[in-house]
Amino acid sequence: MDKTQETHPQSTGTTDTHRRQLLGLLSVAAGAGAIGLTSQDAPAASGDFPIPRRALTGRDDAGKSVFKSFDVTSKIVPLDSRPGAAYYEMYATDGIPSVTGQEPDPMPTHEGFFPAPGATFFLMVQFAPRPPEGTKPDPHAFENYLEEISKKFPGMEKHFERDNPGMHTTDSVDYGIVVRGEMILELDDGKTVHLRQGDCVVQNGTRHRWRNPLPEPALMAFVLIGAKTRE
Repeated sequence: MDKTQETHPQSTGTTDTHRRQLLGLLSVAAGAGAIGLTSQDAPAASGDFPIPRRALTGRDDAGKSVFKSFDVTSKIVPLDSRPGAAYYEMYATDGIPSVTGQEPDPMPTHEGFFPAPGATFFLMVQFAPRPPEGTKPDPHAFENYLEEISKKFPGMEKHFERDNPGMHTTDSVDYGIVVRGEMILELDDGKTVHLRQGDCVVQNGTRHRWRNPLPEPALMAFVLIGAKTRE
């Protein structure tokens, strides 16, 4: 008996299409307007998935708010074991953050993945596309993935269940939003929710895994907030 229960808002294909187009236009327009770009300067919204850029603000010596940078993050981590997957590390804070505006960019020296209690980590994750129909599963794929992330994010692999590929649990509250594409979030007993572009999730430290149902990559933004260790 299939225990999977999929839930998602009821909408027509036309509504979904209009929603995606509006979100795409709003995101590009908002980013361009905030930084003072013209529409010709803003990155084009397309299926090519341009690398996300980050606008970092601060204050100058006179206390005036300024843009300290607006460019592609220096921390891009592709995954060879999952072609099409990549992590874009954006920002991180330890404990209660300071907002003097003089704080240095933490990303050049940031290490680790899951934040300590009270700390935060902002990143964007590009999920690999669904394998083509008829593709024969590689029996070593998950072990190769764990080996790779253990090297690129030491300690991350300990949160994954080796006998249930993809399932993991972390001591964090994760705010997530689907930026492009669609994602399936699965919890215990095979319960799932189908997230589409613009949908959000609050992951309260529960056991879960992600799956991309489409034949092209998906992009999600996450803010991880370190929580107390489960008893």
